[in-house]
Amino acid sequence: MEKSTTIDLETPQNHGENTEVGTVDYSVFTHNQKRFIVFIASWAGFFSPVSSQIYFPALNTLAEDLHVSNSLINLTLTSYMIFQGLSPMFIGDFADKAGRRPAYILCFTIYIAANIGLALQNDYAALFVLRCLQSAGSSTTIALSSGVVSDVATVAERGSYMGFVTAGSLLGPSVGPVIGGLLAQYLGWRAIFWFLTIFAGAFLVPFLIFFPETARGIVGDGSIPPQKWNMSLISYLKTRKARAEGIESPASSKKQKLSFPNPFKTLAIVFQKDTSIILLSNAILFAGFYDVSATIPSIYKDLYGLDDLQIGLCYIPFGLGATIASILNGKFLDFNYRRLAKQLNFPLVKNRTVDLRSFPIEKARLQIAFPLLTIGSMSIVAFGWCLNYGVHLAAPTTILFVMGLSLTGSFNTVSTLLVDLYPTQAAKATAANNFVRCLLGAGATAVVDLMLSSMGRGWCFTFVALVMLCTSPLLLIVIWQGPKWREERRLKEHSKKLDSPPHETSENVKSG
Repeated sequence: MEKSTTIDLETPQNHGENTEVGTVDYSVFTHNQKRFIVFIASWAGFFSPVSSQIYFPALNTLAEDLHVSNSLINLTLTSYMIFQGLSPMFIGDFADKAGRRPAYILCFTIYIAANIGLALQNDYAALFVLRCLQSAGSSTTIALSSGVVSDVATVAERGSYMGFVTAGSLLGPSVGPVIGGLLAQYLGWRAIFWFLTIFAGAFLVPFLIFFPETARGIVGDGSIPPQKWNMSLISYLKTRKARAEGIESPASSKKQKLSFPNPFKTLAIVFQKDTSIILLSNAILFAGFYDVSATIPSIYKDLYGLDDLQIGLCYIPFGLGATIASILNGKFLDFNYRRLAKQLNFPLVKNRTVDLRSFPIEKARLQIAFPLLTIGSMSIVAFGWCLNYGVHLAAPTTILFVMGLSLTGSFNTVSTLLVDLYPTQAAKATAANNFVRCLLGAGATAVVDLMLSSMGRGWCFTFVALVMLCTSPLLLIVIWQGPKWREERRLKEHSKKLDSPPHETSENVKSG
């Protein structure tokens, strides 16, 4: 029983970096502290999808006001996704070196500036460029949130925490279009970007005051204080008070040697045998998911005659299903991990670093994905044919709930597995995920209008669903060969470590 529910994020419970696997705490943060940290990370991850989805109901209005075609407006979706894939490659590496807090602050500074520019611009060229800048600022927050989870959560509890983080990022498809529809309908599309500016400012205030640095390369298990400039306001005031009272505090973390972020470290993850298959599979699922989201405004307007607000309301079932799935799927992932661990007599320990070399983590995670993938693909087929025959609006909108529920579970499963495979480089691993899926999603968005014109709605979405189903054999290969490839990579990295100066520690795959 806890003596207090006060969330003191800066008070360590023991000092020094944990080094002995399985015998010391993975993190000094209490359960309440972890929950608060994950809540803030989840809130931060909300900005990237909401910035994309809030824009959808205003697409038709923007095309009219800026006197451009729907195809040109759709290019702003494509460019947004391209930068959504590229920018985390740089910021993810920066976050591992400088820390999570500086990376978050840099991202939100860029994001707020871009939103102010978008609210004031008057032509298509400015819209296009500033949307790219907006994407660069917001898209990295999802990768950073995954990094935060890997900093504080062990493999046994990571599914649930990743579920909560994903829930925040997937609230975007639910509330984003509704907010965007309301603002565009009654205040004009510029109000969308003023709203995002104010909302980002509201996030930064509690972040700067309370959120502690969690990067294990900076603060270890959380007991090593970060540099003064990297402290939260609460941490700085406590440190100052302790010094005034003559209380000796633990030594601060060593000064990090910063260099220009290296995107090739992210690309190195992309081209690993197991992760390349995982990333490709996830990218195909994401492309299908995004094709549906991006085509709803134009199809629903033409087919059902809906305005901006009504279109936004139609996204609610989709986002609601996604939010429910992210939380429940996280619980299922933790349950399946414990189930397999008991079957294999694998030790289940709380708040301890675990060596996963003898555990089939790929199987524990991906077993959950197959039924979700099948249901999600079938829902896209049903969605397409409902639109093809002009079925009542209630039918495709209800199907959107099932689609959000199933496809989101698949995304969350893959995201959790990536963090398991790269626990000390989770930000870079998630950046690799964003890079592959956003570039493929951008390509899919660019051609979906042509596919709809040439194939019709029913066959277009049937084709998308069949391509998504083709990922199942790929995931089976990962379950079958993944542990062997993982061990090969570990031995290769261990050999490199022995042959080079010990300036950087890599624990990829070995521990969770």
